[in-house]
Amino acid sequence: MCSVLNFVTAGATAAVLISGISLAQSAPQEVTVQAKRMTSTTLVGRSASGIPIVDISLSYGVSTEGLDLATNSGATALADRVKDAAAAACKEIGQKYPDATPSEADCAKNATHKAMTKVNELVAAAEKSKSAK
Repeated sequence: MCSVLNFVTAGATAAVLISGISLAQSAPQEVTVQAKRMTSTTLVGRSASGIPIVDISLSYGVSTEGLDLATNSGATALADRVKDAAAAACKEIGQKYPDATPSEADCAKNATHKAMTKVNELVAAAEKSKSAK
């Protein structure tokens, strides 16, 4: 009755890594959305009944290519790309570990929320660069 997956606990985080940050939007940048849940790859602890709790994460890259982040439409398009990547990563984890928690929806919400912090920084930098010209 008790399987490892029934006691797997999961948390979702998103790490956003930007390579080659430049205030000018000349080269596309990439945002990495990382969904993180607990599974059977890295032992991080045990449940009260002794069942192993393990951690897994999955990252999806999101490009800013073709977007002007200094515009509302560009910022909105990047936010949509991040939300889609978070949902896809959490869905993929959920397909492999359907009993993991939190739910796919909560995983995606948490991953998106954390990634949007960096997205907002990119948008602010683009707007500042544009207004300085």
